[in-house]
Amino acid sequence: MRKWTVPSALLLLCLLCVLPDQGRKIHANAEGDSEELVNPPKVEEKIGAVPNGLSTDSDVAMREAESISRKTLRANAEKFQFQAEVSRLMDIIINSLYSNKDIFLRELISNASDALDKIRFLSLTDKEVLGEGDTAKLDIQIKLDKAKKILSIRDRGIGMTKDDLIKNLGTIAKSGTSAFVEKMQSSGDLNLIGQFGVGFYSVYLVADYVEVISKHNDDKQYVWESKADGAFAISEDVWNEPLGRGTEIRLHLREEAGEYLEEAKLKELVKRYSEFINFPIYLWASKEVDVEVSADEDESTDEEETSESSSSEEEVEDDDAEKKPKTKTVKETTSDWELLNDVKAIWLRNPKEVTEEEYTKFYQSLAKDFSEEKPLAWSHFTAEGDVEFKAVLFVPPKAPQDLYESYYNTKKSNLKLYVRRVFISDEFDELLPKYLNFLKGLVDSDTLPLNVSREMLQQHSSLKTIKKKLIRKALDMIRKIAEEDPDESNDKDKKEVEQSSDDDEKKGQYAKFWNEFGKSIKLGIIEDASNRNRLAKLLRFESTKSGGKLASLDQYISRMKPGQKDIFYITGNSKEQLEKSPFLERLTKKNYEVIFFTDPVDEYLMQYLMDYEDKKFQNVSKEGLKLGKDSKNKDLKESFKDLTKWWKSALASDNVDDVKISSRLADTPCVVVTSKYGWSANMERIMSSQTLSDANKQAYMRGKRVLEINPRHPIIKELRERVVKDSEDETVKKTAQLMYQTALMESGFMLSDPKDFASNIYNSVKSSLAISPDAAVEEEDEVEETEAESKEEASTSKVDDTAAEADDDVKDEL
Repeated sequence: MRKWTVPSALLLLCLLCVLPDQGRKIHANAEGDSEELVNPPKVEEKIGAVPNGLSTDSDVAMREAESISRKTLRANAEKFQFQAEVSRLMDIIINSLYSNKDIFLRELISNASDALDKIRFLSLTDKEVLGEGDTAKLDIQIKLDKAKKILSIRDRGIGMTKDDLIKNLGTIAKSGTSAFVEKMQSSGDLNLIGQFGVGFYSVYLVADYVEVISKHNDDKQYVWESKADGAFAISEDVWNEPLGRGTEIRLHLREEAGEYLEEAKLKELVKRYSEFINFPIYLWASKEVDVEVSADEDESTDEEETSESSSSEEEVEDDDAEKKPKTKTVKETTSDWELLNDVKAIWLRNPKEVTEEEYTKFYQSLAKDFSEEKPLAWSHFTAEGDVEFKAVLFVPPKAPQDLYESYYNTKKSNLKLYVRRVFISDEFDELLPKYLNFLKGLVDSDTLPLNVSREMLQQHSSLKTIKKKLIRKALDMIRKIAEEDPDESNDKDKKEVEQSSDDDEKKGQYAKFWNEFGKSIKLGIIEDASNRNRLAKLLRFESTKSGGKLASLDQYISRMKPGQKDIFYITGNSKEQLEKSPFLERLTKKNYEVIFFTDPVDEYLMQYLMDYEDKKFQNVSKEGLKLGKDSKNKDLKESFKDLTKWWKSALASDNVDDVKISSRLADTPCVVVTSKYGWSANMERIMSSQTLSDANKQAYMRGKRVLEINPRHPIIKELRERVVKDSEDETVKKTAQLMYQTALMESGFMLSDPKDFASNIYNSVKSSLAISPDAAVEEEDEVEETEAESKEEASTSKVDDTAAEADDDVKDEL
């Protein structure tokens, strides 16, 4: 036995020497088959982060390069299986919830911001949690590696422990796919803002392998990794640079996601979705700079050889020049951290602390409008109650050219929705009605429930509350423009305004607003019944007493005559045309004010705006106009009874409903009015000019036409006498027909048979010139006409022959 004792001891010593080297080899080959645990070098605990994450020791750099280059799960990592069917899970997330791949960056930045918020909140009571140096800097860093197709997002937030990684990054799978789908469809109130979970899983839209490296103050640094193939793995991080505190997410991008390796694309996404995040967002960006370097030696040698053949004076000059260092400017590419979100979220500040210049600058950034014009008005407010939110609304100085071209088809809104300063969408019709879509601004809510992907808002009751408050604030903002405009004040208040304000900037501002966006206010009266009265106060128009300026309904009512019960208006093509209308004759003589509506939308508007301040609207071109009691009216009706009855029968073929004595005419013999609830002449013209109009269907909407005659006019008196003498007189019938056609044209209607009207006019002219009605038009001599035609044909043929000869000559020359 003693013979074998010494050799056995030597053998054991050799084995002990070999085993440590073998352990290192096993660790170096992380993808090996061995499941034996090894003791690799650990990351030092509580070590500070390396400045900017750019420099590290050689061992860490080598291990980090190995980690970055891998696309397989680490062999010694603790593996977990997803609880739900991953294929179905990914199908829901990628295909159903996320229609836009760009939002993955928004999700990751939002999560990073939430993590930074949490550590900042903890630091309020314990400043030591922030650490020292770079670890205490609360920012977000984005870096890309084009060669390895890796995009990294790093924050110095609260970080995650091993348990946090298992719990938070398995949120969806842990609850089960079926339960997740049922909950999403039934309630949609999955408030996952600020948690890793569904938002985080949007990374698989662009990546096929993801690493999450995280360090919490209460735990070691761990790596979470997954390929979304049914499993994820977690291991203690001994490969990567110490983070100090926080989280770094590395996305190994798919082949088709190469666009996200471009700096310009990343800048665009950050500007769009995360411009107003509270924490600075940096991108490791490259740029070209001009650098002065020393000139090449070859160039200096050539210069010396050339100078030897010159004169002695030149040699002295060259020697002096050689003493000075020769340099040249070259382009060099350098990289540095570039700040991407430099615009401050002013809506989070007190409105009293924000200056006019800051509002203007913010509007220009928000609306991408860098003209010199300021917004006409803005409203900055905070809403509290069931739903809390902050908002800033702006009235642009000019309307876009296509504002009303696709009014009912467009889905895009100029109002952006943010949740905790993260851009969600600008396609929410629920936030503002269409007639206010000219407003620009944003809404930021910390309590607004979002669905799982942060991309689509559910039809939630809180949206209705936000919409209601936004509309009220928007209308108050527009009303304030009018109240502060000196031109809008009443005559009694003008002197007070002039004395109290020396600033003329607000003068004429509401007229400018009305010229740009007045049609939107009218559309609002049509569409928004609950705010119709508020919108009616903003309505502006010209009238017979406005003196060429815009007037309001309140100003009209203040100028109404005693006993006047109705608000009179008339519609037409232009103010100039309406001022000459026969419908205004009696009203003008009696000093009544009449509103001019010249916009085509006004016809639709007045179908919805039936009254204002208990005053009914009356179209002066329709039936129902009352201008006080006339004691002689009954006597006039009786005296002209025979004429009106005869005239009605004479116009039976023209679909005239009735012939009546008029109370609105002064100098015109007759006009044609329509029934109270039918189309006016202006509305008939508008409808007939529609591209897809149907004449058969329009016939049902045309108002009944009534011919009103002026009993004081000499033509009407003479016509009554002629009818009494001989009601069968053809001349009288033709005269009555001509007067009706003339009244139709003067009242704004279109003639159904213009040829017949023209023929009646010509016959009337013949009669006034004492020309016989049977007088015929002289015919031209047919012989002369034939000779002239033959001469023309002959000359034409000669020209053709000459041209043909010229063409032949050119061909011959060629």
